[in-house]
Amino acid sequence: MIRQILGKLPRKPSSKSSHNDSNNDGAVSTMNSSTWNSMNSSSKSTTVSGKVSNLGSGAGRSINGTYAPNSMSKSNQGKKSGPLAAQGGGPVSNIATYEALPSFRDVPNPEKQNLFIRKLKMCCVVFDFSDPSKNIKEKDIKRQTLLELVDYISTVNSKFNEVTMQEITKMVATNLFRTFLSTNHESKSPDMYDAEEEELATEPSWPHLQIVYEFLLRFVASSETDAKLAKRYVDHSFVLRLLDLFDSEDQREREYLKTILHRIYGKFMVHRPYIRKAINNIFYRFIFETEKHNGIAELLEILGSIINGFALPLKEEHKLFLVRALIPLHKPKCVAMYHQQLSYCITQFVEKDIKLADTVIRGLLKYWPLTNSSKEVMFLGELEEVLEATQAAEFQRCMVPLFRQIGRCLNSLHFQLSCSFSYLNSLNGLLYVLYPVAWLVVAERALFLWNNDHIGNLITQNRKVILPIIFPALERNTRSHWNQAVQSLTLNVRKIFSDADQALFDECLVRFQEDEIKEKEAQEKRESTWKRLEDVAASKAVVSNEAVLVKFVSSVAIATNTNLRTTVGS
Repeated sequence: MIRQILGKLPRKPSSKSSHNDSNNDGAVSTMNSSTWNSMNSSSKSTTVSGKVSNLGSGAGRSINGTYAPNSMSKSNQGKKSGPLAAQGGGPVSNIATYEALPSFRDVPNPEKQNLFIRKLKMCCVVFDFSDPSKNIKEKDIKRQTLLELVDYISTVNSKFNEVTMQEITKMVATNLFRTFLSTNHESKSPDMYDAEEEELATEPSWPHLQIVYEFLLRFVASSETDAKLAKRYVDHSFVLRLLDLFDSEDQREREYLKTILHRIYGKFMVHRPYIRKAINNIFYRFIFETEKHNGIAELLEILGSIINGFALPLKEEHKLFLVRALIPLHKPKCVAMYHQQLSYCITQFVEKDIKLADTVIRGLLKYWPLTNSSKEVMFLGELEEVLEATQAAEFQRCMVPLFRQIGRCLNSLHFQLSCSFSYLNSLNGLLYVLYPVAWLVVAERALFLWNNDHIGNLITQNRKVILPIIFPALERNTRSHWNQAVQSLTLNVRKIFSDADQALFDECLVRFQEDEIKEKEAQEKRESTWKRLEDVAASKAVVSNEAVLVKFVSSVAIATNTNLRTTVGS
């Protein structure tokens, strides 16, 4: 009776109602605490006729991304605890009994821990968001409860005990871990797969999922979370199921996953080898089996930070990861969707160990595209970044096959429309805007390599080997390439070589002219041979319909007029 009377007395607002989450790193931009608290407070002050503010999305989002009215949403402050409280906070099996629990500010401090666990168990109920008009009241109650949990975990000033951690991971697993039964890209062939289209999909249950992700992020980043104790619950199974979620079609979910996995990798050192191995397995399956995965770019972004922290000298395990996983990632046709992150990881390895430059360059040549001009332009851009970190000794090991390929690029007639993708994150979902930038010719991109001072110096130092390889390509460009810019750049490169070593340039020019004469003679000989063969066939056809047998001795032996007359006479 006394407690009920005291409960009706007005309470002074807690000074900890807002809290700064200073544990967020700069790797992935997440919602700052002021934005979070302003949204949280505005959400809690919503009346029955008002709209419920959500964390970057609507509380009643339907499966197609539209919003459902929240006319029945209510704050759970001031509500009496229903049957759930009487049950001791156990999971709700009947939606009809889903009632809000008291707010943390309405209970004494000694009881907040028990209330926290009860709210965690209450949030283990998962609602169906495929129908926006179903369980609107219960969904909003859960959302408000999740917001309170986020605020509580941000302001708690005591270590989480084992029971609390068990309930936290149970609630997180219940809400987040799920199987993606059918994704849009499963029915598409690799030729039709376009990850840009896949990222437009949104998760219908995001109004709840986002708050659960924020809760998990703050739990992992909290100074009150003891890693030695938490590793029993944030274990290998938990991490593996978290990695499975990277195949989500919702870009927002993958951004949260990226931040959380990075924090787990930093806090739980015991899990680091397992996380790297699990990511490797995802890459292997993507490269050699499916070529379909939505989260390759995010995983590579995490790995870029991990590789940057590798100690020197590099372990053999890390070098094998480069050779077996990162370099083969150039093979899939959808490499454009993660090439920027992949190129960064590759360059990090070369900067860590310059001896890996030869391995990387030969790996690029192995997967060099033959007919895909857009991939070829990307490969040339990555090659420039790698060469910029390459020293002379490693450059000399691979320069012959490298400049044979560059020579083929110089004579390429392909072009690629270079576009800029602008990503906008709005309350209504995702929006991609495509801005055409310029027409990039493959040959033009290859000639841009000479604009890099470091690469230019390497080429000049080894011109006696390189110039004879690429001189024919340069000469053909100046004579017959269709693009005026390519012709102009080619003349500039020819001038660089002639200024550096005129004698070598003249020698290559003479050799090219001699080869041209020999090639022209061989062509004339071939044409003459085919003409004589046609004459033999025509004369034989006059007498008989049988096929003509032509004997080859040293070159092509053609029947003489005498043999012809003998054959006709017989």
